[in-house]
Amino acid sequence: MRGVALWFMAMAVIAALCGMVWGIQMSASHDHTLSPAHGHLNLLGWVSCSIFALYYHAVPDAAEGMLPRAHFALSVSSVALLAPGIAMAIQGQGELLAKFGSVLALLSMGLFGLIVLRASRVAQANARRQGVA
Repeated sequence: MRGVALWFMAMAVIAALCGMVWGIQMSASHDHTLSPAHGHLNLLGWVSCSIFALYYHAVPDAAEGMLPRAHFALSVSSVALLAPGIAMAIQGQGELLAKFGSVLALLSMGLFGLIVLRASRVAQANARRQGVA
């Protein structure tokens, strides 16, 4: 694994470790108030980023160019803003960070969808040119 696939997998592992530490802290303190923020960190950080990593590893042509790099930046930014933003919202410190992180997460997934469609079209065109389709 290399390139953007490796970046996503590294981010996924970092998010998983942070989520595990946070989960242990919540369990030890018997205070699960911030569970929704913890869950979003695990879902967007560990699960989504590892799926992105595996996709880019399996479809290396999709990992080429600026779009996958922009996707990585959006994904990391959304995780970095959304999880603490949800925690802040739960604690009554405002929802702006959570809202902004949510929009970035939506943009990240939309961009990933475009990347997947683009890679699929390129693969189909290549297959037609080679007479495989």
